[in-house]
Amino acid sequence: MSLDRRDLLAGLACAGTLGLAEWLRPRTPVVLMPDGAKLTTLVPAQLGPWGQGREGEIVVPRTEGSLASRLYGDQLARIYYRPDQPNLSMMLSIAYGFRQSDALQLHRPEACYPAVGFTVDRPRGFDLDLGGRAVPAVALTATIRDRVEDVIYWTRMGRRFPRSEAEQREMRFANAIEGLVPDGALVRASAVRTNPEAPVFPAVEGFLRALAGSLGQAGRQVLLAD
Repeated sequence: MSLDRRDLLAGLACAGTLGLAEWLRPRTPVVLMPDGAKLTTLVPAQLGPWGQGREGEIVVPRTEGSLASRLYGDQLARIYYRPDQPNLSMMLSIAYGFRQSDALQLHRPEACYPAVGFTVDRPRGFDLDLGGRAVPAVALTATIRDRVEDVIYWTRMGRRFPRSEAEQREMRFANAIEGLVPDGALVRASAVRTNPEAPVFPAVEGFLRALAGSLGQAGRQVLLAD
């Protein structure tokens, strides 16, 4: 094969690669957050029997240029209580990003809890029953010294719900094939065990069902892609 022929084939291969990359470039935004909406108004202060604590909104520090400021367009952090369970509180954390791409990934609890000193057991994927609506979710337990916290969360990328980093990569690729640039949300609820040997996952699941049942249409759209 002559040098010119090899150069031509190499050039065609490069052109084909560039063409594929251009074909895979996402073009169509998928934004489920209504214009001007905020998580603090989409998520009610009263979720069934659970009421927001007197401490109100927990201010999440936001530093321009930080990872959080680049990942999330809006965040919510609250603590909820119910009168008949005074020793059990629920921590709700929601993060929303306008664009979830390769450079802008949802930050998962199995990464962020160890970053502040917790040890985390193996995450368990399951279908979370939210009362007529099953959502792919993850359960895990985070421990630091004598504090044991049971956590359930889900992530939404457009209308997809990845439960692992591998699924997240697959779904980003699927979105790219479809030409979509999706927004995304991470919804996390957790409770600290009063007895280290007694998991409180059923209570956390019940709280999340109360959350889903209390959302309006716009809130369900943002958190559940309904």
